[in-house]
Amino acid sequence: MDAPAVSRVLVVDDSQAVRDLLAVNLELEGYDVRTAVDGQEGVELARSWHPDVMTLDVVMPRLDGFATLAVLRADPATADIPVVVVTGRAQAADRARGEQLGADAYLSKPFEPAELLAVVGRLARSGDA
Repeated sequence: MDAPAVSRVLVVDDSQAVRDLLAVNLELEGYDVRTAVDGQEGVELARSWHPDVMTLDVVMPRLDGFATLAVLRADPATADIPVVVVTGRAQAADRARGEQLGADAYLSKPFEPAELLAVVGRLARSGDA
């Protein structure tokens, strides 16, 4: 709840409704939020804007969430950005793949906004050190 206003969060999801929901909840907590419609746009924004935390859907056009996460982790410019996978893909194999690729947290849709805010807040603070 006491996240500094300077913490930046990049929301990457192909669903306008989900992007809006995440952005509104994060902005109400004082985060500076930008959004991307797919993984390719998310990677480009992460490289240019360098957010403190990213949320990342898995099922998206052009570059899916797992491929996006692999690209982010392979690039020294984005490798250290904490990533929260926020997806409807809740199977154990999907969670394991997300962890293997370097996801910092994994939330299944539908999720509680309070849970998302707690995870983002923890990851944003851990990056302040």
